[in-house]
Amino acid sequence: MKQLMLGNQAVARGLFEAGCRFVSSYPGTPSTEISEYASEYEEIYAEWAPNEKVACEAALGAAIGGARSFCAMKHVGLNVAADPLFTAAYTGVNGGMVIGVADDPGMHSSQNEQDSRHYAIAAKLPMVEPSDSQECIDFIKAAYEISETYDTPVIFRTCTRIAHSQSIIETAERGERPLRDYVKDPKKYVMMPGNAIGRHVFVEERMKKLAELAETTPLNRAELAGRGVGFITSGTCYQYVKEAFPEASVLKLGLVNPLPEKLIRDFAAQVETLYIVEELDPVIETHCRAIGVRVDGGKDRLGLLGEYSQREIAAAFGAPVPECADFGEPVPVRPPVLCPGCPHRGLFYTLHKLGVMVSGDIGCYTLGALPPLGALDTTVCMGASISGLHGFNKARGRDSAKKSVAVIGDSTFMHSGITGLINITYNLGNSTVIVLDNSITGMTGHQQNPTTGLTLKNQPTPQVSIEKICEAAGVRRVRVVDPNELKELEQVVREELEADEPSVIIARRPCVLLKYVKHAPPFVIDDEKCKKCKACMRIGCPAISITDGRVVIDDTLCVGCDLCTKLCSFGAIKSSEVHV
Repeated sequence: MKQLMLGNQAVARGLFEAGCRFVSSYPGTPSTEISEYASEYEEIYAEWAPNEKVACEAALGAAIGGARSFCAMKHVGLNVAADPLFTAAYTGVNGGMVIGVADDPGMHSSQNEQDSRHYAIAAKLPMVEPSDSQECIDFIKAAYEISETYDTPVIFRTCTRIAHSQSIIETAERGERPLRDYVKDPKKYVMMPGNAIGRHVFVEERMKKLAELAETTPLNRAELAGRGVGFITSGTCYQYVKEAFPEASVLKLGLVNPLPEKLIRDFAAQVETLYIVEELDPVIETHCRAIGVRVDGGKDRLGLLGEYSQREIAAAFGAPVPECADFGEPVPVRPPVLCPGCPHRGLFYTLHKLGVMVSGDIGCYTLGALPPLGALDTTVCMGASISGLHGFNKARGRDSAKKSVAVIGDSTFMHSGITGLINITYNLGNSTVIVLDNSITGMTGHQQNPTTGLTLKNQPTPQVSIEKICEAAGVRRVRVVDPNELKELEQVVREELEADEPSVIIARRPCVLLKYVKHAPPFVIDDEKCKKCKACMRIGCPAISITDGRVVIDDTLCVGCDLCTKLCSFGAIKSSEVHV
């Protein structure tokens, strides 16, 4: 049956049709929905892991156990999974193993713009890259065949545009794959140096065989349309090239590591002008130049930054650029903002008021860096808020801990925060850590995590206690506070900053967008009492604005959290239920 399907949904469909049995992932945009869709198939066991390293290790274990397995992550998640990744290249697999990684050109939801193809090259693993939803299905199946034929994990690379766009697919029945027998084989799976030396030989021989495959696989195909202009491209760039240059010859690469040599040489010999189009780094272009193939244009015309478009490619290589509608004036920029009623808003308002240095982390709360809250000083990677604060305070002396805090979400704390906290207590630090517990993994779209009491398949499970973990890590001062209770919150923060030992504050209030959270009636401004002091504007709530010189609360946005009332000294903000 033909239907429109999101790229991530198509990957999940490919897992189903390929007979995948095991999926373990950590949510990360733009890869998150793969696992959510996979969990809808009864035939696939699917779970959220605490982080990408655990997910990759679990998937490898399942593959060694004889099942076809999969793990998904975004590009920066592959950094976390790099430790098992490089050794999994040595151990190989039993059942097929595919590692899905979604890059984010343009950094729509990421802190960097890295190119995951470098991991495939460095780890000496094959990588496939689809160009649309149908190929998401087909290439998953091909990836498992490569994995089992060549005894290797396979990296499956997508990007934001493939993951989050729809195209036509045709579904097929599931191809059941029985568990492969497990045979004890320490020389293959126990990577002590003596065994690893032998497996490295295997890896190098495997790459030679995969290089031969690259020359003949249908994943790589030449679309010849004349001897004039030819493009070598892959992934979403293939779609851009086909739209901008429908009459040009194209060598479409679906197996992007290892890259073919003969196929590229033969294609280059059949066109007068050769262009390379690839987002991010010049991986294909560098390969072409290294094997002596003439390249007439590539990164010199397109650059290394961001994602491309049909118009940009047309302009870069001399095709007519269609006219488009002009708004006449620039469209106002709408920066991302914490939602109305967000439980993080009160905390960041308080931290900004106290003037402390705030070591930040990855999540919704990163938005606390933006005005008017302007609370965050640093954001690096998952868990770095805690580890970084420890280093900051150790470098600047003990008094620094009285003027600095780390903030981290509940899911991120489970992901990478616990070890940083142990580092503080073990090494006699004196830092204050604030866990922003909104009872869900928020920024990626409300996924469960070990603290929520539910699995990916919504099965009840033991709820991990943040308080008990902190106590087990050696923290004696653990306090829980509602971040909307500003006076209590400020008092608690002040007290813990003054403490001469490590402390953890758990700012606990559920995300306002959770289905079970009941909203109060919206608030309104009493114009007679309002002095236009604009104190209510300091929290940066999008429901509050100035219109024609008046402070106005948008009743379609306000969720009645009452935070703004605690900033008004004149009693001008009241519930619409009691306002006359």
